[in-house]
Amino acid sequence: MSLSIGILGLPNVGKSTIFNALTRAQNAEAANYPFCTIEPNKAIVPVPDLRVNKLATMANPKKVVYATVDFVDIAGLVKGASRGEGLGNKFLANVRETDALLHVIRCFEDENVVHVDGSVDPMRDIDVIETELILSDFQTLETRAQRMEKLARNDKKLAEQLAGVKRLLAHLGEGKPAVSFSEHDTDDIQAFLKESPLLTDKKIIYCANVDESGMAEDNEWVKAVRAYADSKGADTVKICAKMEEDLIGMDEAEAAEFLKEYNVTESGLDQIARTGYHTLGLISYLTAGPKEVHAWTIHRGWKAPAAAGVIHSDFERGFIRAQVISYNDYITYGGESGCREKGLMRTEGKEYVVQDGDVVEFLFNV
Repeated sequence: MSLSIGILGLPNVGKSTIFNALTRAQNAEAANYPFCTIEPNKAIVPVPDLRVNKLATMANPKKVVYATVDFVDIAGLVKGASRGEGLGNKFLANVRETDALLHVIRCFEDENVVHVDGSVDPMRDIDVIETELILSDFQTLETRAQRMEKLARNDKKLAEQLAGVKRLLAHLGEGKPAVSFSEHDTDDIQAFLKESPLLTDKKIIYCANVDESGMAEDNEWVKAVRAYADSKGADTVKICAKMEEDLIGMDEAEAAEFLKEYNVTESGLDQIARTGYHTLGLISYLTAGPKEVHAWTIHRGWKAPAAAGVIHSDFERGFIRAQVISYNDYITYGGESGCREKGLMRTEGKEYVVQDGDVVEFLFNV
């Protein structure tokens, strides 16, 4: 499994520039006018992971595979998008299948970069986007409910689900996101949302895009975004899109020195990947050997058989046991043989909850 993030925001807030920087390639045209992205840009990006690098140095494998993030860059939305203004809401369909949304918000002044509403106001911009997401979900849900009406006449179970859907529709009609619906976690609503994902049911990471001068400390706009995100229980990242773009083409040492000049310790991709994992409750475990060093993404709290299943369904179906070494022990004692000698390789069964950074070998039989 991989983490999938849709990048949203008003036109000219830096979405495509951030996308270019994150993917380390100029895949999305960045221009000083609205709607320069007229088709969704998609990219699969390896997640930087020093643990993978270290294991690869020790194991010298033929292949190294990092965990990945799928990024989808969507054309800028404007007020009225749900009614067809600007490029309309057709692009929103492209992010309905993503795991989370990265909402890019402009938090800098620049007379050379046009703001679609004529001035910088992060809270207004957030309200515009989130209102459009709710309106888009309302239309989607209304259409779905109308289809369910006919089928529910002779299906009692479906009729009960429809009643819940109508209550969710009323909730959206009050300008509230699906995620805050009081019946959100009931079986009927969860089953419905799995089949018909809604934008306002997704986790949001608020991304404050600043200029170089805004990296040292938060300006008032960034503070406002952080306070709003905190009130929603959401995560925030602060990025300078221009600075991230300048990183393109630098090697690891050059990038580290460049970031140090701005008193920044990690790149935008590092920040977003780390925050995305935290937001969605994801972790990575590792496998290491002469053929391959591989990072595997799972949900925090998964037990060993489910974790094995991301490698292959046969691993989960025929799970016998897992041989587990903590990452720190693996590095400290020189790998599997050293850990085995120290008694630090553990045999774990079906109830073992896999931990972030575990180095694992699964035994199975099918």
